[in-house]
Amino acid sequence: MSQIQQVHWELEMDYIGHPYYVSGNAILSALAHEMPEDTCRHLNASHGMFVPGQFGTFPDEHSQDGFRPYLGSGLPAVASYDDLFLMRNPSQMWLLDSRPREALNTHDIRTQSGQSAIAHETIMGRPDDASKRHQTTKWYIHAYLSADRDDLLPIDKSWLDGLQFGGKRNYGYGHTRLKETQLIDIEALDYSRLENATEYLLVLVTPFVVASAYPDATSRGIPWWWDVTRDTVREREERLVKQGDVYRLQTVDHGQVVRYDGNRPVETAQNGILRVGSHSKYGFGEFRVIPIDRQTETTQEPKKSVSLGGV
Repeated sequence: MSQIQQVHWELEMDYIGHPYYVSGNAILSALAHEMPEDTCRHLNASHGMFVPGQFGTFPDEHSQDGFRPYLGSGLPAVASYDDLFLMRNPSQMWLLDSRPREALNTHDIRTQSGQSAIAHETIMGRPDDASKRHQTTKWYIHAYLSADRDDLLPIDKSWLDGLQFGGKRNYGYGHTRLKETQLIDIEALDYSRLENATEYLLVLVTPFVVASAYPDATSRGIPWWWDVTRDTVREREERLVKQGDVYRLQTVDHGQVVRYDGNRPVETAQNGILRVGSHSKYGFGEFRVIPIDRQTETTQEPKKSVSLGGV
């Protein structure tokens, strides 16, 4: 279980569903219509993050550097642990500062029969003296698959192409095409940034489930290696839909930062890629480990839990 398969889909039609991500549950449900049941049941899926197909620069911690045209439209090579999270932050910090970052990273919303749909492309006007009067930003979905059997990955591209996510699929909404996929061995990645540090933060990439109404699900509290208590974190109610039944989940909301109180950062980081806690199979419980640089950190003690990206 040390391999993951990154998948990049291009949205070809507007998406009606969760405004922050396509859940891992939705991805597995879509795959279940394409794959044999005895294969699909061994798969686990991350949440799919929305990514704008825009120009960008690799952040300092990435193994690559420099400017790339339409960085968000594909899958750059992954050599280090930090590379995995390039497109898993809703703020998309790789977007160029010289462009209208907030506008380019904001979904257009269209109303479809009284329901709000995320547009599959964003069209912006440009100055009269520009070579083109409009600029179109296409939107992509970034996710990854793992399996509890060593012989399943990579999933054949024919099973990944043409999937539909969200509501009103019978009207064509949520239709995607496979843009790119790549297989990664997480044990072979470079973890030197973590190995050379002594203090760490944890960023919750997806919500962490603390209580679930799903049958036989194990409710659990805050992990002991999070330096927080439950009354200091922001919670959100989520839903899990299985075969038409809706189950309520109480979660620690994504986007929060907590201090790491464990002593095995690399092993913790690898567990965070594959996710922890209840419903990790369906995308919940993903987190990133970030080393604290005491030379650049402010002298003010950070709060126990803060929010990133306004989500």
